Amino acid sequence: MNGEHAAVNGRSRPQRAQWTYREVADELRARIRSGLLRPGQRMPTQAQLADDFGVERSAVRQALGILQSEHLLANVSKGSPATVVENTRAAFDGPGAPPQPTMVALSQKVSAAFRRQEVEIDALCLTAVSLTLAMGEPLRLIHAGRIKPATVRVRVLLPSRDIDLAFPAPADAAVGADGVTGGRLRRNWLEQRNAQGQVLRHNLLALRATHGIDVQVSFRALPFTPPVKLYLLNNAQALFAYYTLTRRGEQLDHEQVDVYDAQGLRQTLFAFEHGSGLRDTTFVEQSHLWFNSLWNTISTDLNLNS
Repeated sequence: MNGEHAAVNGRSRPQRAQWTYREVADELRARIRSGLLRPGQRMPTQAQLADDFGVERSAVRQALGILQSEHLLANVSKGSPATVVENTRAAFDGPGAPPQPTMVALSQKVSAAFRRQEVEIDALCLTAVSLTLAMGEPLRLIHAGRIKPATVRVRVLLPSRDIDLAFPAPADAAVGADGVTGGRLRRNWLEQRNAQGQVLRHNLLALRATHGIDVQVSFRALPFTPPVKLYLLNNAQALFAYYTLTRRGEQLDHEQVDVYDAQGLRQTLFAFEHGSGLRDTTFVEQSHLWFNSLWNTISTDLNLNS
């Protein structure tokens, strides 16, 4: 293979039982964004990609078709390897950029939000894991002295521990009927909710002592399982994703059970920006009204220690 032909196995293939064509597209998109697949480089052949991901060529063709429609690849055909476009930044960040998986989009947007002097972030989600991970880059930049906001205000709405969660839930009604499996799923969710919230709060409040930044972090509990996740950044952006449920196996106390759950980190996140047309502006404004209405009415104090 020549030097200008990008090897897909430049890093070890992530382990997964079975890749879908959308997951192949997500992985290749991430490699393009990170620079592992560089602008102007030729992609591996479809046969090589199929072998690397352990999928049929039809799945590879679908994945490449997605990236071509997003203007990340050119010359996608059966006859020769595709090429990464020269201007990938326009495809990722320009007007009309496609929606991306939660962790890809959220990390970028949160990092950009922290470049303001006054940072305001509101989040409604099942757990705070996505937001906690997305905070990693701006916190690194603050500690490196590259950015320093004056104030940081974060509000998070999470499900209450006192409700019956709609998900995660046992996929087998008979298994869940005894309450044991459902109880273990609930316990695992609650432990994650509390742990991620505590990490988020600790990491942000530490900025007071280390950098003198005025930080406020607040949590409140919702009386329902949110079917969507919503992030509001600096009163200017709304990031929205559906929790799409799938049936999957999960190890609970050394027992394999089937559950209905959503992979929050991989849910497609749609971005709306205030000032980018009437539709986007209205969505951002209505999202703020909705979040504030929940925060100020039916939500209750949330204790991350119980």
